[in-house]
Amino acid sequence: MKNKLIAPSLLSADFGNLQRDIEMLNRSQADWLHVDVMDGRFVPNISFGFPVMKAIQKHAEKFIDVHLMIVEPEKYVEEFIDEGADLVSVHYEACTHLHRTIHRIRDKGAKAGVVLNPATPVLMLEDIIADVDLVLLMSVNPGFGGQKFIENTYRKIAETKDLILSNNSTALIEVDGGVNTQNAARLFEAGADVLVAGNAVFASENPEKTIELLKL
Repeated sequence: MKNKLIAPSLLSADFGNLQRDIEMLNRSQADWLHVDVMDGRFVPNISFGFPVMKAIQKHAEKFIDVHLMIVEPEKYVEEFIDEGADLVSVHYEACTHLHRTIHRIRDKGAKAGVVLNPATPVLMLEDIIADVDLVLLMSVNPGFGGQKFIENTYRKIAETKDLILSNNSTALIEVDGGVNTQNAARLFEAGADVLVAGNAVFASENPEKTIELLKL
């Protein structure tokens, strides 16, 4: 996978015109489609589940990146892969048996990611970093779109990059929350490989142009 990937978050799409928005992303320079799944328990919001995932899979022509913000994600990872997920990321904070869950995802044929909330130290990943394909750093507190970017994220990117290199891992670093055209270049410079952008893309007058600008 190449660096400087943009993964628009479908959480910010128009659900009344989901097919239209996915087809726009298919045409655009977006690399991945980011799917945020929330259960109202791990985070204080509910998004969508398998019926919407089926619709996304039907129309998407790009890599599908699923972020599970749910308790007991191990119960559902295989079904999300069956419904088209190319990568499934689970929260460190939600997984009692993280190693087992990561390997269940990989054994099913998908790529596996681990997610850290803003207050969780990067060092907690020391024993799993060699087994994951991606580390997703939350740059807002998960649960809602449109939040303000947490500046400490730049330091966490650097720490994550050091951990990856020191363990001969090939994991990518993804950043999710408050990403926009003002901070995208700095995030890439800090070591991020993938940026999730929701409101920055879908609230703009020209989403395809915004995606192009995020990659510069």
